[in-house]
Amino acid sequence: MKAVRFHRFGGPEVLELVDLPDPRPGPGQVRIAVRAAGVNASDWKKRQGLMDEELPQTLGYEAAGVVDELGAGVLDVAVGDRVFGFCLDGAAQAELAVLAHYAPVPPSLDFAGAAALPAAVETATRALDRLGVGSGSTLLVNGASGSVGSAAVQLALGRGARVIGTAGPANQEYLRSLGAEPVGYGEGMVERVRALAPDGVDLALDVAGSGVLPELIALAGGPGQVLTVADFVGARDHGVRFSRGDDGRALHALAGIGELIEAGRFSLPVAGTFPLADVARAHRAGEAGHARGKLVLLVG
Repeated sequence: MKAVRFHRFGGPEVLELVDLPDPRPGPGQVRIAVRAAGVNASDWKKRQGLMDEELPQTLGYEAAGVVDELGAGVLDVAVGDRVFGFCLDGAAQAELAVLAHYAPVPPSLDFAGAAALPAAVETATRALDRLGVGSGSTLLVNGASGSVGSAAVQLALGRGARVIGTAGPANQEYLRSLGAEPVGYGEGMVERVRALAPDGVDLALDVAGSGVLPELIALAGGPGQVLTVADFVGARDHGVRFSRGDDGRALHALAGIGELIEAGRFSLPVAGTFPLADVARAHRAGEAGHARGKLVLLVG
């Protein structure tokens, strides 16, 4: 099969499409003929050597496609079913991928829309669970218009929380359409939030990693009310919780998201699609930032 891989760290030019052995599903797993695979910020961090040291590396933790082989004991799907989910060995950007956790593709979504879901939905759900976001909470989301941020906004609203979200001018109407109260990021952000919530907020979630943890701590009343999924160094320096998933993943989120989508209570836009062979171009687009929604690679 063809798969994305790199043999050295560097810019997008190090990415290659190579031939690798076809993977086989283990017990409880399924193999899919990949139709779409999500692109995440962790992909270019890995490519730059900022996360994992070994070489060579494949890429991709989320994909959608058609089941073409079942592992032992799999009874909940059949060959030919459309599914999306997580490829735990980080090789989803390929023609074939093994999914360890999966769910049916919601009927209203195409493969690109389904491939955009797993990482954003799991990360947002995990963060909200760790923070204890529930009915009556006021949550501040820093970086609310990206894929994880907009997922967190919608899921928090679904829990009955009030949500204030930071975004640039071009994305504030989008946040408003989701039900959040938008504020501009940058200088004066604390004052803008306090204009909406004079007593501050109950909880704050940072998905942007933009260096504003001290401001979030001040608004939420202490580091214990703040969680970041994007700023490891800042979390260590300011005593804030950091969640990369090593503290347990919210895999239950996959099973429930389809119902919310079909009910019109959740959506995650696809910001752009690229053929698998154009993975370097997808990385360049992602690193440029400001994409509203998810970048997705199309296969086949």
